[in-house]
Amino acid sequence: MGSVPATMDNVVPFRRTAPRPQRPETPAPGSVAARRSEQRALMDAVYATGSLAVAAGDRETKLIASRLQVYGFLLVEEIGADGTPRRLRPSEAIRARTDFPWRLSKARYGAGTGLAVTIPAVDNFLFDLPSGLPA
Repeated sequence: MGSVPATMDNVVPFRRTAPRPQRPETPAPGSVAARRSEQRALMDAVYATGSLAVAAGDRETKLIASRLQVYGFLLVEEIGADGTPRRLRPSEAIRARTDFPWRLSKARYGAGTGLAVTIPAVDNFLFDLPSGLPA
């Protein structure tokens, strides 16, 4: 076996000639980083307080919340004129209508709490077997 020389003559170090551009402190509006930080800030606020009210005309916050609902992080409820909450499905929330205010809350997981997105009573017929058919 031969010995390895102490210095290598054929190794060329790779160094960047141009300095790296520094990241801006705040992401550019509309960029992926901006959307991600807005989603994180909204989710942090909801998780810290338990629930958060969103004004009826705040369409941007509603759109962010509807994205988080699709991924299962938030529950979105629409507060009716009489003050009763109605849980919105993701297909309803993504429209972000400005008719009524919303209440955002942390998604509940575990036994007895149900899914973040439930199937309304109207859709129960999908799971009911007709009386004349065998199971």
